[in-house]
Amino acid sequence: MRGLFILYIFALPIAAPAGDNVSWPCFHGPNRDNLSADTGLLQTWPEGGPKLLWTASDIGFGYSSVAIVGDRIFTAGMIDKQTYVTALDMTGRQIWQCLNGQSWQASERQTWAVPYAGSRCTPTVDGNMVYHLSELGRLAAFDFQTGEERWHVDLLKAFKADRPEYGYSESPLIHGDVLFCSPAGEIGYIAAMDKKTGHTIWTGPALKDAVGNGSCITAQIDGIEQVLTMSASRVLSFDPKSGRLLWQYPFANKRENNCTDVIVSDDLVYASSGYGKGSVLLRPKRQAGGEFSVESVWTSDLLDNHHGGVLLLDGYLYGAGHEARGWFCLDFLTGRKHWQETGKGSLTYAGGRLYCLEERGTMSLVKATPEKWDVVGSFRPPRDGKGLFWAHPVVCGGRLYIRHAEKLFAYDAR
Repeated sequence: MRGLFILYIFALPIAAPAGDNVSWPCFHGPNRDNLSADTGLLQTWPEGGPKLLWTASDIGFGYSSVAIVGDRIFTAGMIDKQTYVTALDMTGRQIWQCLNGQSWQASERQTWAVPYAGSRCTPTVDGNMVYHLSELGRLAAFDFQTGEERWHVDLLKAFKADRPEYGYSESPLIHGDVLFCSPAGEIGYIAAMDKKTGHTIWTGPALKDAVGNGSCITAQIDGIEQVLTMSASRVLSFDPKSGRLLWQYPFANKRENNCTDVIVSDDLVYASSGYGKGSVLLRPKRQAGGEFSVESVWTSDLLDNHHGGVLLLDGYLYGAGHEARGWFCLDFLTGRKHWQETGKGSLTYAGGRLYCLEERGTMSLVKATPEKWDVVGSFRPPRDGKGLFWAHPVVCGGRLYIRHAEKLFAYDAR
């Protein structure tokens, strides 16, 4: 039935919003910084929020956000305990939907986590390929137009990795011709693969750390290009050409559950972790022999981000704490708190505004300023019956996208 449906829907006309350069090709956008380049957006919202344009159903249950390129929207979800990648057009109609292996299920020892089943990874789009990592480690590449699978690799088998406690959650990083991901296996913690074939180029050192739940980024630090991520226990930096470990910094919370991507600016590295761990700003420095030393610039109990993400804008950090409850604005260079407001959730930025999605379902439009928490609009999107609002919101092409459970909502943000 799925094959027949794909052939039918593929023939429908698809159109992106006129005049827009629509591109949000991966988790947290083209620069992995969660800052949208959209302009001409509403600076305040009317009562009830912006206009709901459409609702997409049948995408499966999960916490994947969306990737958007041209006239396509991509996400993932769990259907009948299987993980599917779905492509939609700009009206929310399904173009294709393809299986990517079995979905993660809570074990008998994880009764509290039963409601958390479902997709984690946001698809990554590059050229004519869509890449996705399932919760149980099936890394696959699909044809952008048709959804036909081009290759796949089972990370658990290929790298002798243990099944992660909550399944894999990272979104693959494409840098040039290389795909980076973190299998956390005996053969290597991190791996570089040929994006066209899935063949392994190199594997990084075999660490005993459990896998982290964040995603890799690339950055130059002290003139040296690096791939950075967090395991469950450490901030890690690797040589993107060889996989050699350049430097590390111990950073584990009491649950060994690091979820937030690191942020790099002006040769400084910011990391945040929930369960009361807090925040740290690091200064890696290249020594005479080429090795790196790492020193802590500041540490704070504040902004212990759970999994809603932190963004850096004009020298200030914005995000939500976990045990240090609330939305925060911290000075990037000093860690000084500028404001704190009740709540917890995920966020994104566009057009001078923070889009803050509280995990129980309130979306707030907040002025992006260190002066104060200044809300200029809020509304509650429809609930899909179960679960928290954990998928990160996206603003792209004049639209605000909110994912909850098995539905995706598109709002007119212009």
